[in-house]
Amino acid sequence: MTQETESPAAPQADRSPGDAGWAALAGVLAGGAGLAVAELVAAVVAPGSSTLFAGGSAVIDAVPGWLKDFAVQWFGTNDKAVLLGTMGVVLALGAALAGWLELRRPPAGSVLVGAVGVVGAMVAVLRPDATALWALPSIIGLGAAVLLLRAAVARLRPAAAQRASSTSDGAVDRRGFLTVSGIAVGVAALALVGSRVLSAGSTAVSAVREKLRLPTARTTAPAVPAGADLELDGLTPYITPNPDFYRIDTALIVPQLNPQDWSLEVRGLVDEPFTLTWDELLALPLEEHHVTLACVSNTVGGDLIGNALWLGYPIRALLERAKPRAGADMVLSRSSDGFTAGTPLEVLQDPDRESLLAIGMNGEPLPVEHGFPARLVVPGLYGYVSATKWVTSLEVTTFDADQGYWTPRGWSALGPIKIESRIDVPRGSAPAGAVTVAGVAWAQHTGIAKVEVRPDDGDWVTAELAETVGPDTWRQWHVSIDLDAGNHTLAVRATDADGQVQTETEAPPAPDGASGWHTVTVSVG
Repeated sequence: MTQETESPAAPQADRSPGDAGWAALAGVLAGGAGLAVAELVAAVVAPGSSTLFAGGSAVIDAVPGWLKDFAVQWFGTNDKAVLLGTMGVVLALGAALAGWLELRRPPAGSVLVGAVGVVGAMVAVLRPDATALWALPSIIGLGAAVLLLRAAVARLRPAAAQRASSTSDGAVDRRGFLTVSGIAVGVAALALVGSRVLSAGSTAVSAVREKLRLPTARTTAPAVPAGADLELDGLTPYITPNPDFYRIDTALIVPQLNPQDWSLEVRGLVDEPFTLTWDELLALPLEEHHVTLACVSNTVGGDLIGNALWLGYPIRALLERAKPRAGADMVLSRSSDGFTAGTPLEVLQDPDRESLLAIGMNGEPLPVEHGFPARLVVPGLYGYVSATKWVTSLEVTTFDADQGYWTPRGWSALGPIKIESRIDVPRGSAPAGAVTVAGVAWAQHTGIAKVEVRPDDGDWVTAELAETVGPDTWRQWHVSIDLDAGNHTLAVRATDADGQVQTETEAPPAPDGASGWHTVTVSVG
């Protein structure tokens, strides 16, 4: 009769169910420390090479137009924060899974973290203007994460000698685990502090901007008429303050460009390509113009629109200097972060349209988040085909040969701004009797000729138009309407200077801008 011998317990049998939770925590801590190290390395290599931001930028590039529109509609200018927050949650869950796998199926967790590092490195080196060095943050950061993960999870496994000993209870070294976890937290903290210190370039650029004094415009804008801003409570001001101006772009990290290092290259299908430096730009006869900009993602009644006084040099004059060749019909502008916009050449050459290479906004240098040191401002076109920030090149080309960033993602190539109007007041409630209804309307480069308001299903009532600088800006309007107690629906429509009436047909922002009449429900009592 043979005696049965007890086989050695599998490694999993030596672990309590609670160890899986500790392993997941180890994965999160190791992953966080690895990303922090990656940020530190990116601060040395290039801010855009960061694992998190390079990955986020790749996500932005990959999303279809409808998803981008959904994000802007729901989150507005907070869309980037939401993206980064979502990525953080996904990465944390993935790191927790890696910790669990490293405990249960070693070295699967380390392989998972390493794979993320490899993918991050590949994504980074494929970014516009990237070099091979852009792979270093992901490789070094996630490599550190693998080392920390293996060291921490190893403390959750009983040593082989302990398992073989008849006197050992196979206890894990949780004290050692906590020590390694503390090291991971310390590494993360030190790396983040170091990355912030090394990222002082953003502070340096802001300091340069603060000290910059813009030259006086050779051609000044006409003064804003006294009656252009009705100054009603709740009504959007005629001039949008810089801090309130909407920001929609694809840059997760705001480019930090020192003006002395900046230049604009004008190239492509031209006879005389050239490069313009910052000092050369400042020496040119600059012009001021009031122009309203609008985002194609703006919904009916939305606030992704603003009006400002811009200082810059006519793009038309830059193109005249370069001498575009016959057959060219598009200018592909490129940002320092790789974004591109395709603008019709004839629009930029239009002598009656004040398209600018802008360096100033409302009397001060461009804010960094709005394109400092230079951006494009083109009246009458949605920003995705014209308003390139941090612009570094203008390439004269054709629509057949090239496409801007958003065109292959389902958006139209030309992007003319549609006639729109919006009710700003009243919103929510109003006292019974004569109710003041007011808002803004726009038909850039054509101008607004009439605005009408309809209470419920009644007759249209013509509103009084405020003064305006010209056809390239929006226009305020107001009207008094008698309303009885109860709920009322107000609708507004505009007519441009050519007699075209704003359409009632509703359309979403994609692919060429939203349309329809803006309506609000007001409780009167």
